[in-house]
Amino acid sequence: MNIDIQNEELKALLTQAAKDGAKQALAEVGLDGANAQDDIKELRNLIDSWRSAKKTMGQTALKIATSSVLIFIAVAVFMKLGINLGESQ
Repeated sequence: MNIDIQNEELKALLTQAAKDGAKQALAEVGLDGANAQDDIKELRNLIDSWRSAKKTMGQTALKIATSSVLIFIAVAVFMKLGINLGESQ
């Protein structure tokens, strides 16, 4: 079986198949219809918020670790020097 098809027709068929496939894929995940654009914007905002929260959590963990090390060093220095902070004289 031999089918002759021009490049332009092949491109048009492939373009239409890609569009139909994309529409079907979006419909399968519930991102079709009139509100699809708003839903996708909300998903992007959610992902951006998650990335920002992860960055903030990482920075906070680093600050806590750094502060803990510095406090430990300060307590060790006070103990080595024999300075008691809580006792009255």
